Amino acid sequence: MPRRRNDIRPGDIQGLKYFKQLMPLLERLHAVGTERDKSGNRKLHYDQYVMLILLFLFNPVIDSLRGLQRAARLTKVQKALGIIPVSLGSLSEAPNVFDPELLHQMIPELARRAMPITQGREAEALAGLTAVDGTILRALPRMAWAIWQDERHRGIKIHLHFEVLKGVPADVRVTPAACSEPDELRAMLQPGRLYVLDRGYANFALYRAILDAGSSFIGRVKDNTAFTVAEERTLSDEAVAVGVKRDVVVSKLGTAHHKDYLKQPVRLVIVQYTKSDGTPDEIWLVTDRLNLPAEMVAMAYRYRWTVELFFRWFKCVMGCRHLISHSPNGVAIQIYATLIACLLIVLWTGNKPTKRTWEMLQFYFMGWATLEELERHIVALKPMVPAAASMI
Repeated sequence: MPRRRNDIRPGDIQGLKYFKQLMPLLERLHAVGTERDKSGNRKLHYDQYVMLILLFLFNPVIDSLRGLQRAARLTKVQKALGIIPVSLGSLSEAPNVFDPELLHQMIPELARRAMPITQGREAEALAGLTAVDGTILRALPRMAWAIWQDERHRGIKIHLHFEVLKGVPADVRVTPAACSEPDELRAMLQPGRLYVLDRGYANFALYRAILDAGSSFIGRVKDNTAFTVAEERTLSDEAVAVGVKRDVVVSKLGTAHHKDYLKQPVRLVIVQYTKSDGTPDEIWLVTDRLNLPAEMVAMAYRYRWTVELFFRWFKCVMGCRHLISHSPNGVAIQIYATLIACLLIVLWTGNKPTKRTWEMLQFYFMGWATLEELERHIVALKPMVPAAASMI
C-alpha cells in the first residue's frame, strides 16, 4: 500500500543510544509543569517533550507535529525516551505548560564544556572572543504576537552570542522582531568576554555598559566618526599585511558637543579592504584593548563572520525555519532545543558541525548508517576526541 504522509514506521527511527545519554542532562526538567497535576497522571513531561523535539531535528522523516506524535506511538521510541503514547493535543499544549527559560539555562552550561577548536597566538590574544548578532525567522500570519513592520510582516528575532574560538553558541535571547538589538545585548552582557560587534551596535553608551560589565569590545563605527587623537601609532609589518591603514589612540570619540560616555582612552584601527566590485573601502574599528596588536583587532572583526555562517547553518541545515509551535514559549523551546542539538554535535565530535557530519547523524538516526560507521566518521574528524558518552 502507498505510504501515507506523516506515517512513521519503526525502521525510520534508529540510533536512540545517543538520546539515552541525554537523559541525565534533561532529568532536572522532569517535574517542571506538574504543579497543577494534582492527580499525578501527566503523560508528557518536559524532558520527554524536549527529547521528542530533538528527535524531530535529527530525523528528517519526521517533518511535522503530527509526525512527531506518530513517532511517539512506536514501542522503540517509548522505551528509549521513557514515554507513553501522547495525543496531538498534549503536544500542542506542552509549550503553554513548560517554562522555556529552564531549557535556555542549559545552553551556557553546555557551551562551557566545549573545548577551543582554535589554538596558537590568535587564540591567546583573542581569548573570550564573542561575536554578537541577530537574525530573523519568518513568522506565520496566525502569530499575532510577532507583528514586525505591519500586518503582513511578522518575525521572530534570535539574538545570539557566539564563542568564536569554540565554534559554539554561548547564549541567546528570543524576541519578536520589533525590538532593539543594542538593548537586548545590554541585557545579556557577561564578564570576561571580548565582544566583536557590527555597525548596528555602534553606540558609545553600549560600549560603556560592556566595560562596566567587566568585558571588552571591538566595534565597527561609521567612517565619519569624529575623534580626538591622543597618540598616532606606528604600524607593524603584520598589521600592514592584513590591511591596517591607521592605528590611533583616541582620548575621546565624538565632537566636543557629544557626551563622553567611555571616559577613558580607546583605540581606532582603520582597516582597508577591497569590495566585491573592486573598489577600495575602509572599516573603522574601536576597541578598549590598547595593547592588542592592530592585526589582531582586524582579525577579530573578520572572525565576526562566523556568527553569520552559524545562522545559515541554523536555518538551512538544521531546518529551524519550520516551526512546530506558534506560541512564544513553543518557538523559544524549539530554538533552544536546536541550539542544544548544535552544541551536542560539537561535544560528540570535538569539532564544528558541518553538513557532512549532520548528514551522517541523520543517516544513523534513520538506520541507513551503522553505529560503527558514525563513530568512524567522528574519529576521522578528530582522532583524539573522547567517547561521546563521557561528554554528556
